[in-house]
Amino acid sequence: MEFVERLNALSAKIEQQSSVIQTEEATKTAFVMPFINSVLGYDVFDPTEVTPEYICDVGTKKGEKIDYAIRKNGEIQILIECKKIGEPLNINHASQLFRYFHVTSARISILTNGRHYRFYTDLDAPNKMDEKPFLELDLLDLDEHTLPELQKLTKNAFDVDSIISSAGELKYVGQIKKEIATQFSQPDDEFVKFFASRVYDGIITQKVREQFGSLTRKATAQFLSDQINDRLKSAMRGPALPSFAVSVLQENTAEEITEEPSEDRVQTTLEELEGFHVVKAIVRRAVDAKRIVHRDTQSYFGILLDDNNRKPICRLHFNRAQKYIGIFNEEKIETRHPITTIDDIYGFSEQLAQTVSFYD
Repeated sequence: MEFVERLNALSAKIEQQSSVIQTEEATKTAFVMPFINSVLGYDVFDPTEVTPEYICDVGTKKGEKIDYAIRKNGEIQILIECKKIGEPLNINHASQLFRYFHVTSARISILTNGRHYRFYTDLDAPNKMDEKPFLELDLLDLDEHTLPELQKLTKNAFDVDSIISSAGELKYVGQIKKEIATQFSQPDDEFVKFFASRVYDGIITQKVREQFGSLTRKATAQFLSDQINDRLKSAMRGPALPSFAVSVLQENTAEEITEEPSEDRVQTTLEELEGFHVVKAIVRRAVDAKRIVHRDTQSYFGILLDDNNRKPICRLHFNRAQKYIGIFNEEKIETRHPITTIDDIYGFSEQLAQTVSFYD
């Protein structure tokens, strides 16, 4: 199986079985060992390659164990500390990784709960594990940008120098993306003041800051929507551009969203909205674009004609590792088709146009 296929297979297993896993040991057996063996390619049954319950006395700490130590060319290269599936990961969970990191030859350490993986090295100070990971992985929400970096950790491709050289960029790019996502969805005073000072000539009072807080959220949401539309136009003219991958919630766009989001509301992702724009670009050739709307649910992202549940155009099932588009026949029976990228939706142009024709 190819690398991505192995990841998807493990992702599907986690989605199916995580609800019945109750302990850390079960998490390791069901999810972490398959990750080490199938994804990274190390033999979990060869103690010269993967050592479970690795003991390394540190100072007065005697007999403590790290969950897994992975060797390459006879030297320990990776340390792994595990928690139970569903348990939040934070730096406090990594105390043993910190202690063992500087007394072994390992340059890479991993903190995981079977679904989420955080990868650390020693960028800030030699032989001292950083407090912030250089790479994060969610097996139920795979980011295509992380996969080439993850592949560098596999047995066949492992090159610690290459990993370390790219870790710094990965770490800071990841942190900047998170900060951008936060500022786009919940801009702080400094962010708001920066833009307000560029476009508003008066004194920036508290009332002005509050006004520009709302305007800044709306402007950033519309900016992201424009980026999506530009990409769609380019894709329809010729080869598609790389995916626009900023994982933030798009709020208050002029056409799509009219209400403020709340914590208990279904969150619509940019990827779903990008898919909506693709479907809209396809279907608007047959019907007025204003008639094409979307409704998001916990289970799927629906695209409808005339905002009518009885006129489904398609459904996007993007809240899982394997994405699907659901196409409806004349009897309104849905058939799901797996897709890899948003651009794959263009391959269903005829079916989508035919579905719309059923309603007019």
